[in-house]
Amino acid sequence: MGSFVLSIGDSINSTFYDFDIAIFKFFAAMQNGFFTWLAKAFTTLGDEAFVIPMVIVAVVLMFFKKTRRYGFALCFAIITGTLITNVLVKPAVLRIRPYNTLQGNAEYWAAYLGAGALSESDYSFPSGHTTAAFEMATALCLCFTKEGKKKIAWIFPVLAFCTMGSRVYLMVHYATDVIGGLIVGVCAGLIGYFISKFFMYLIENKKPFTALQKLDVAKLKPFKWTEGKGGIIAIVVVVVALFCVAFVPSLSEGGESAVRCAYVGEDYDCYNEARVDDEDYPPIDGKEYCKIHWKQLNGETAE
Repeated sequence: MGSFVLSIGDSINSTFYDFDIAIFKFFAAMQNGFFTWLAKAFTTLGDEAFVIPMVIVAVVLMFFKKTRRYGFALCFAIITGTLITNVLVKPAVLRIRPYNTLQGNAEYWAAYLGAGALSESDYSFPSGHTTAAFEMATALCLCFTKEGKKKIAWIFPVLAFCTMGSRVYLMVHYATDVIGGLIVGVCAGLIGYFISKFFMYLIENKKPFTALQKLDVAKLKPFKWTEGKGGIIAIVVVVVALFCVAFVPSLSEGGESAVRCAYVGEDYDCYNEARVDDEDYPPIDGKEYCKIHWKQLNGETAE
């Protein structure tokens, strides 16, 4: 069974090799310092350091009547996308990162180093960052469109597409990885949105759920200011602050300062990020490994 599952990632590599390499060349040709900085900014929108706190923001939004729909949609979209990508698909496909499989491709390798030599600690297909960006974008786009705010709604898909492109520009994902992430993300966003609609229907029409209509933190005296523009400004400030907290450390990631996985094999020397100071992945014989090779060395199934 293991060899069969492993062949899924290998099959994708061989089937779409020319396509993936062509897209890598396209992005490599536009590399410069500004675009690299911009790519790191957009890629932050799909990073777990930004997405996980957004779940907390979504939960808080559920306690305000005006934003409850957004909170439900965001929360369930993120949970659904995470489960599909990290729990189901990545462990099934087992596609190795391009900076491992393409180490012999001089043009790719030069572009990878030129983009900052970033790395991740898990498998490649589908792109988790792209999934996260599109699950949030789809859910929010549908919510804003439903409320007639189409001028705002289009912004989210545009940001998601920029995040998608950034993952290939930074050379940490194949183009087919981000296409897979787009599909999963849109599906997760749709699921999150329709679950939100279902919960809102229950709250507005079915007892005893209708009692939840009274739950509105904005009615409490300390939060009265959130009923107007103050609430919108507060949400924007919090999201921007979360983005900055996630983005600033990413500027120094990768390159020679990165701690790489200690795995050395016949096909490649693993360039994945090692799990340093992680209680779940302690050193083995004094060496640090990525999630994949740590689990393999311990006889576990890698995520």
